[in-house]
Amino acid sequence: MNESYVSPLRAGLTARCPRCGEGKLFSGYLEVADGCDVCELDYSHVNSGDGPAVFIILIMGAVTVTLALLVEVNFEPPLWLHVVLWAPFILGGSLALLRPFKATMIALQFKYAASQDVDVE
Repeated sequence: MNESYVSPLRAGLTARCPRCGEGKLFSGYLEVADGCDVCELDYSHVNSGDGPAVFIILIMGAVTVTLALLVEVNFEPPLWLHVVLWAPFILGGSLALLRPFKATMIALQFKYAASQDVDVE
């Protein structure tokens, strides 16, 4: 385990470099930069895979179903109102969570030196 890295949670929430916590991690909304402009950490080999999307699907699904059931039981709105309420909630929540979750997964890769260079025989 590498001790020179900042907290993965802090790096993820701020979308900053997992080593120094200062440089930008992303060059676009979800496009990872080539490297840190402060400490020059190379980001070329990072790959968060589908992990962030899976976590967001599970979290947003559980929250949305719970809230939709509470609204249905307490207010009994028409079906079209559920669509109007929950479609933007799911889309907005998913987009808001995707970047921090991806950054956190990348920071965890750096902290624990995760790599796909493993020989399995």
